[in-house]
Amino acid sequence: MTPEQAEAQARARYFVMTFTRIAGALMIFFGLVITAGRFEAIPPAVGYVLVVLGLIDTALMPRMLARRWRTPPRP
Repeated sequence: MTPEQAEAQARARYFVMTFTRIAGALMIFFGLVITAGRFEAIPPAVGYVLVVLGLIDTALMPRMLARRWRTPPRP
């Protein structure tokens, strides 16, 4: 892999990890809005589920992706 390809791959992986954090934060936000009763057509249980999934997405997914993409040690 050339240095340019490695840099492009690292940049793409960084954007994916950043997007997962932003998506998790949005899930938390909308979950809190739903649990606050702003959308009466949606039951509050859906909001709680969104909050939990958003917390998992924000806290754990970037770490799991980084571990998966970690460069293996050279022999």
